[in-house]
Amino acid sequence: MRTGVAIAGLVLCPLLVGCGSASRPPAPDTEQAAGAVLPGPRAAEASPDDKPQPEPRGSEDWRISRQSRDGEVAAYTTHASGVPGTRVGLKVSTTEGGYEAAAFRIGSYEGGTGAFVWESGFRLGREQAPPRFASHETRTVVAPWTRDLTVDTSTWTPGFYVFRLRTDTGWETQVPYVVTSPSAAGTVALVAPVTTWQAYNQWGGYSLYAGANGDSRSHVVSFDRPYNGATGANDYRTAAIPVIVRAEQTGVPLSYFTNVDLHTRQDALAGARGYVSMGHDEYWTTSMRAAVLDARDAGTNLAFLGANTMYWRVRLEPSATGPARMLVGYRHDAHLDPLYAQGSPDATAMFREAPVPRPEHDLLGMQYECYPVDTDYVIASPAWWGFRGTGVRRGDHVSGLVGPEADRVYPDGRLPRPLQVLSHSPYSCRGVTTSAQSVYYTASSGAGIFNAGTLRWGCALVDRCERPLGSATARFVRTVTGTLLREFAGGPVGERHPARDNVEQFNLSPVNTVPAS
Repeated sequence: MRTGVAIAGLVLCPLLVGCGSASRPPAPDTEQAAGAVLPGPRAAEASPDDKPQPEPRGSEDWRISRQSRDGEVAAYTTHASGVPGTRVGLKVSTTEGGYEAAAFRIGSYEGGTGAFVWESGFRLGREQAPPRFASHETRTVVAPWTRDLTVDTSTWTPGFYVFRLRTDTGWETQVPYVVTSPSAAGTVALVAPVTTWQAYNQWGGYSLYAGANGDSRSHVVSFDRPYNGATGANDYRTAAIPVIVRAEQTGVPLSYFTNVDLHTRQDALAGARGYVSMGHDEYWTTSMRAAVLDARDAGTNLAFLGANTMYWRVRLEPSATGPARMLVGYRHDAHLDPLYAQGSPDATAMFREAPVPRPEHDLLGMQYECYPVDTDYVIASPAWWGFRGTGVRRGDHVSGLVGPEADRVYPDGRLPRPLQVLSHSPYSCRGVTTSAQSVYYTASSGAGIFNAGTLRWGCALVDRCERPLGSATARFVRTVTGTLLREFAGGPVGERHPARDNVEQFNLSPVNTVPAS
């Protein structure tokens, strides 16, 4: 629901004087003459005598140590994701003399967590246009830039990638990019929640949460702008990337997607053995929800390694630069959404509220409960198969694992059953005594569904949360995550490990008693 975000160093033009017409879209996304087509690593031509190619060597060179703060260097991609062969553009602005870009595939490699795949060589820098409104009415900020580089991903394998840009004076920034798998069949699909990253992204002064200089927040935000490097629960480096590295360590077959891919490809999860939502996954379209629900009902196991999942219903709309580049979310101003008065199921509001209420727990097994939270994860079902190898007993505390947002079970008629409460952590939220859970339920298709119910699951894997949690918490989360992924890869886990319903053992209210945040 909330996070701390910094306003970018590039500021919106005062009153937009000289920034162009409010109705004029960004410059078309066409390759500029100054750009260059730069291939990925060359694939070796196979022959009967070829020996297996060695595994790529990893390093930590993808990380940055001198984060750009005042526009020294900023960049974004023309696509959030694309299948191998997509020619992805990089749009770059820098106040420095020049820069170089490099790309790394994130995973588990000898030597580090990032395998180098591409570099641009030195490029002369240029400072591109300042942020401007694509729409005054919705306060939609864009970076109306032309592209500097075009990268050919033909030889890149599906996975999560990071572009690292470094200026000649040492300033750095990063841009995430997903090479989408052509098929999820037979794999565990790892899904990056890029819509949530953009909802909180305050580059140019505006997000779905805040506006610049006392102005109201945006109702539509654009993918045509850099991420502003927000820390905390929305930082992919401490939420998604630890999950990816742990998944690749297990050796199970994996596929990679963004949640926008699930919106644009309704069959994206067809044949998947598992699905993993990585981190803070708050903003969903109805199409995303349908894709995941269909997968569950076809026997795909689901893991939600976060909290506050699927809380806000949003829409994705095209921009002048391509499809699904605008994220529409009126949030608490839902009545201003043009679709709200029509009673449309795509009106942007909480999933649990009008005009078409569909509470999220019929898929998740829980609903968002509270922010801020900072408490221990208290074991309730020590014999659950996912806790195998952890040595936990009933009532044991896993230090600090629950926070800064948490979910709980709402035991009404929409709650999927049988549902097993795995942890039960009482705490006080803004003066109200409540509790947080993690749960596991099984569907009639045989699918098993796990919901962590905390935003600290990913960062705990590497003990990089907003405060240290300790090595014991990290070992617990690593062990459970590894067990989940290995069991998911074996097909419908509910057939082997049915949930043991224990909801009635806990004094849980069917309604939210915590004041809205």
